[in-house]
Amino acid sequence: MSRAQILAAVLNNQPLETLLPADLEFDSPSKDLVIEKFVETITMIGGQVIKIKSLQDIENYISENYLPENRILSQLTELTNYYKFSGDESPHELENTDFAVFNTHFAVAENGAVWITEDQMGHRVLPFITQHLAMVVKAENIVANMHQAYKIIENQDYGFGTFIAGPSKTADIEQSLVLGAHGARSMTIFLLEN
Repeated sequence: MSRAQILAAVLNNQPLETLLPADLEFDSPSKDLVIEKFVETITMIGGQVIKIKSLQDIENYISENYLPENRILSQLTELTNYYKFSGDESPHELENTDFAVFNTHFAVAENGAVWITEDQMGHRVLPFITQHLAMVVKAENIVANMHQAYKIIENQDYGFGTFIAGPSKTADIEQSLVLGAHGARSMTIFLLEN
């Protein structure tokens, strides 16, 4: 059978077109249940959630868990005592980052993902090369599922953006789970309560 005959056979055996549902509707659980599910999911995928009342609580967490010589980066203007960077650095200049804290637009309860865009990263590579990753999520900005998430971002202009869920993980070799193989070894969510 020739290539042309194979392609013609494929073309003549297409499935019938079906219409998309007019509108997919999902249950809308209460905000408390959505937050509870988000915390449960983050914990299940290897992250941790720390509930905070203000951004000052992040400073307290860092001072309790990191030494002054650790390289800690953040674009949050409310956090003051950290290594400053412009975003114009070569990615190699950021390779020894111990802990990086980012603000987020929102988070998703069903998979524990946070949505972050380049303007919040400071440098596009930073969330992927830091040893320990932290995200600030406002409790009011957690949605139940990815359908709601895509509704939020579908018409936005954000250049580069990504969903990040938990620390880097792989179990490709002998099904042994390794955290941090390709990225951050841990992920902390600072859940800013109302």
